[in-house]
Amino acid sequence: MRVVLLSSIRPIPILRLLVLFAVLGSSLGCGGTKKGDDSVSGKVLLDGKPVDGQVIFVGADKSEIASPIGTDGQYKIINPPKGQVTILIKGTAGATGPVGGGKGDPKGVPKVGAGSGGGVAPPAKYATAAGGLSFNVTGGEQTTTLI
Repeated sequence: MRVVLLSSIRPIPILRLLVLFAVLGSSLGCGGTKKGDDSVSGKVLLDGKPVDGQVIFVGADKSEIASPIGTDGQYKIINPPKGQVTILIKGTAGATGPVGGGKGDPKGVPKVGAGSGGGVAPPAKYATAAGGLSFNVTGGEQTTTLI
């Protein structure tokens, strides 16, 4: 058995430890990919009035990601598919909470207003790809106003 005296252990300077943790933290990240880096936000207005409903981005691979439209017309799509996306706008008149059954206001996603919230229903043509709405998602934080 070997006995080691505490006084013979060379202490690691605190600065070296901090640098080591900083390097490890930046290379490992917090669980892999960082969510929320990319987003597209804006307003959905029809004749200057906010639209009741939800915005849906459809990627080239047909994946969909949706956001409720807030009572002021605001929407925010978090981590949309990159590249050219088709945008659908579907009405949800009388909605009482976030689209998709979520709770609260996760990461800045607007809440759907109770009742009509004074908004208007979107034209039916925007509920399908034939509505002709599209956007090129390049990454980062982007904005676009719809309709």
